[in-house]
Amino acid sequence: MKITIQVPSMGESIVEATIGTILKDSGSIVKKDEEILELETDKVNQILYAQQSGRVEWVVQKGDVVKIGQEIGSIDDAAEQEKKTPPKAAAEAGEKKAPLSSKNPPKTQEKPIAEAAASPEPKKPAPAESPKPPPLQKTAGPNRTEGRQTRQKMSAIRKLIARRLVDCMQQTAMLTTFNEVDMTAIMEMREQHKEAFMKKHQVRLGLLSFFVKSVVSAMKAFPVIHAYIDGDDIVYRNYFDIGIAVSTDRGLVVPVLRDCDLLSFAEVEKAIEDYAGKARSNGLKVSDLEGGCLTITNGGVFGSLLSTPILNPGQSAILGLHKIIKRPVVIDDKIVIRQMMYLALSYDHRIIDGKDAVSFLVHLKKELEDPSCMLLEI
Repeated sequence: MKITIQVPSMGESIVEATIGTILKDSGSIVKKDEEILELETDKVNQILYAQQSGRVEWVVQKGDVVKIGQEIGSIDDAAEQEKKTPPKAAAEAGEKKAPLSSKNPPKTQEKPIAEAAASPEPKKPAPAESPKPPPLQKTAGPNRTEGRQTRQKMSAIRKLIARRLVDCMQQTAMLTTFNEVDMTAIMEMREQHKEAFMKKHQVRLGLLSFFVKSVVSAMKAFPVIHAYIDGDDIVYRNYFDIGIAVSTDRGLVVPVLRDCDLLSFAEVEKAIEDYAGKARSNGLKVSDLEGGCLTITNGGVFGSLLSTPILNPGQSAILGLHKIIKRPVVIDDKIVIRQMMYLALSYDHRIIDGKDAVSFLVHLKKELEDPSCMLLEI
């Protein structure tokens, strides 16, 4: 029986995919549940498995963009039983050559002696003249026209990411506002408790758990930050799912931490560590990336001092974190050295006013500069 291969559903937000690596070429015999093809999306890659044993045939090529539900190939189980019949030997076709004998001597094409003697003697070629050296040319310097640039085909996932980002810029009224936060208190707290935290929870105490908890508090204070526009309606979310941007060799992915208002610091850190490992080993599922009220992206780990992050589809705000550096600041009319970080909040100005965006950042600043406010929820 011949069955078709279709592009499976990969989540409500994914409507198309790109044909990635074709693991079994057309005409190959495959076994049931064997990996046959890899689909790429702007979120994750998905492997397709053979639904039955047989010969696989594809009607698509690597790099083709396909829709969910589209037929891309087939598997014929009858082909598995086919066996190639060896071609008949030339001897069976009666194509044997007759043996040589005195009655049928081999024909020759030798010229008669008289004809060869009558042929004129070939002329001897004239001696070749020694080539003259080319005239010296003045050059301005070494020839550097080769190797000045190389060209590489964009990967399918990079093209999808690029298209999504351009669509977001065109479909939203994106604006970015900035603030700075004194991270000295949190850095001292981490240094003081990192060993005890690791010993108890078996996970490192990072910075992101502080930001996740403070963002939840700020979203509760300003619900419009994690609302979104649906037609003529504004939809307010009553949950707190936060996306954490993770860099991989394939590009940026954003797994989502669910119900962050119910998670402890240790649970946040464990979830981030787990997602980061899955992202770098290509083990994320589509469900890990769906939804999200707001995204946190940390360019500071790469040394970024300031940036304007771009919104993710379906979200109205994204928080950018940056490098912590020691800078002189004025506190109580005195110049002191503090560990400072710039925060950037990009938001959709169609739904979020400047007042709410600025107030959101001020709320974060207050809680991060005095972590006791975060712990006491004041």
